[in-house]
Amino acid sequence: PPAMARSHLTAPTSAEAELLLLQRQALAEEEQAKIKRALLTRFLQEKLSREEQSSLWGLHKVRTLWRSAQRKAKDQELRQDIEILSQTFSRVMDCKDGTIEALVTELKEAEEQQNRALSSHLDLTDQLLHLQRCRLGYLEQGFSAQVGALKAEFEAER
Repeated sequence: PPAMARSHLTAPTSAEAELLLLQRQALAEEEQAKIKRALLTRFLQEKLSREEQSSLWGLHKVRTLWRSAQRKAKDQELRQDIEILSQTFSRVMDCKDGTIEALVTELKEAEEQQNRALSSHLDLTDQLLHLQRCRLGYLEQGFSAQVGALKAEFEAER
């Protein structure tokens, strides 16, 4: 029996050793799998980080290009608006220049007409003065004649 006990003790010991060996191998494999998962996780995180940065850079480029395209379109639109406004302004200025020239011509004509009317008025006033002086001369002569006649009559009565 002691020999049997010993073989019975050695048999489970080798089974236990085998079990321990298998457990160690399983732990080692599990540890390696854990390390591989950690490496894979870190690799994927770095790849995700690079992709996010790349995505942000691409988005920045797209936005920059979009803004540039919008600026170009707005630039063309504003240049066309400026050209239209410039032409409109030129037409309005030409119209106003024409109106000013017409008013200047009318003013010159009105000044000439006023000068002719003034000249005519002065001529008529001179003629009226001449007539009034002649009339005054005739009245003075008549008055002097009457005074002379009255003096003569007075002298004759005296």
